[in-house]
Amino acid sequence: MPYCLYVRKSRADAEAEARGEGETLARHIHALLDLAKRRHFDVTQIYKEIVSGETIAARPVMQQLLADVEQGMWDGVLVMEVERLARGDTVDQGIVAQTFKFSDTKIITPMKDYNPNNEFDEEYFEFGLFMSRREYKTINRRLQRGRMASVQEGKYVCSQSPYGYDRQKLENDKGYTLTPKPEEADTVRMIFDWYTKGEPQEDGSFRRLGVSLIARRLNELHIPPRKSEHWVPATVRDMLTNPVYVGMIRWNWRKGEKRMQNGKVTASRPRSSPEDCILVKGLHPPLVDRETFDTAQQFMSQNPPHPIPEHSKVMNPLSGLVVCAKCGKRMVRRPYNNRTKEDTLICPYTHCDNVGSFLSAVERRILASLNEWIEEYRVGFESSEEETKSKAALDAKEKNLRRLTTEYATLNKQLDTAHDLLEQGVYTTEQFLDRSRKLSDRIKQNDTERVALDKDIALDRQRETARREIIPKVEHLLLVYHTLDSPKAKNEMLKEVIERVTYLKTQSGRWHGSPDDFEIALFPRIPK
Repeated sequence: MPYCLYVRKSRADAEAEARGEGETLARHIHALLDLAKRRHFDVTQIYKEIVSGETIAARPVMQQLLADVEQGMWDGVLVMEVERLARGDTVDQGIVAQTFKFSDTKIITPMKDYNPNNEFDEEYFEFGLFMSRREYKTINRRLQRGRMASVQEGKYVCSQSPYGYDRQKLENDKGYTLTPKPEEADTVRMIFDWYTKGEPQEDGSFRRLGVSLIARRLNELHIPPRKSEHWVPATVRDMLTNPVYVGMIRWNWRKGEKRMQNGKVTASRPRSSPEDCILVKGLHPPLVDRETFDTAQQFMSQNPPHPIPEHSKVMNPLSGLVVCAKCGKRMVRRPYNNRTKEDTLICPYTHCDNVGSFLSAVERRILASLNEWIEEYRVGFESSEEETKSKAALDAKEKNLRRLTTEYATLNKQLDTAHDLLEQGVYTTEQFLDRSRKLSDRIKQNDTERVALDKDIALDRQRETARREIIPKVEHLLLVYHTLDSPKAKNEMLKEVIERVTYLKTQSGRWHGSPDDFEIALFPRIPK
């Protein structure tokens, strides 16, 4: 069987490369190929890992290697040392050890060969993984202490620079700082000016812009953001609250957290409270003055973001149902503090020009469209011709399934007979193998057809049941909808019968035409 190579670049390798010791992967590949040549190993594939991840989940090439080893593709894997395979937690180490053991795949290093089914080699391998994990922890602690020390010195330690700055290596010192990026720095100053002072008007006054209007204005001016295609309010809000623009370094703002959910480790980066963050004077120049930044924070505190937790009360009966026909995003409810003005349904993305409408108007249109649809659907469903066709198709499929089931039993009986004829000497070995091969192929084909037909029949029955149930469900919804006392109850009932609704409005009803001049397309929740 063939062999393969697995090479991975670690943090220590990156530091060695920075000192001019040469490219790590190339040196390791050369050394392992030389080892394979001396020992006459047939190497047919090289797995290259260029990420330094702690867990298997963060290393896609390692995942592929384990999947191939599990399938028994390799007689052995050549690595520089066993520590290259896994230095994650005990769960990851156990996965690696068991995968190699159960597939009986050897681990070949320049120093030693490991047979996973040899008791002493297995202990030596597991001890090597344990020491690798311990080494990783030591390196990680040292790295975190170094980062913290750099932060305290005012250096910028993140890999990506914030909008408005470029990351620059410090002269005659370790670490990095930030330097203003002229075209982006002007945009940052303009954002702060719009938010704190406002946009000049014809009469000489200034009109302050909120985060949504700022995002819209930036998109109208075709100013590109750093990563995405369009500006969104959340990006503008994060910039307005980032102290890096007044020459400060903020650390621990979004610490990584891991939790166990449904037996899997999930990672998240929630925002920390100000008292949990480290804030120090940075080495980089500010883009805005302290007074402007403080003014922005005062305005921000008066209008904080209001994310809706999962347990909060649903206020939109159409929540999660209406989709923007232009950009494909879910439309949201915009409430108004002024009770004289109705809530509206809008596309939340400022770059999208789909015009919003009153929430109640969209709700009425959906109910009217649902009423029209159910009338047409009932006529088609109750048509004797349609029902006859549907029943005839289902009967034909069930008859075909019974035929295949009988044929399956007959083929297996014939295979048993072939075994008897071989034992009695009627069939030679060659005749038996030929007959057995043909019968096995037919049995396999029959089994595939039966499984597919059985699934098809089950889907038809499910579709028929759903068609019968959708009519009374919609009729009941139309009857009791306006008697429901909460938007959440209305939303849950709508989601039982509607998959989604697309919405399109091209002109504002305030100046052109009717406020109800919009189009919707209804997609009922019935099996296709």
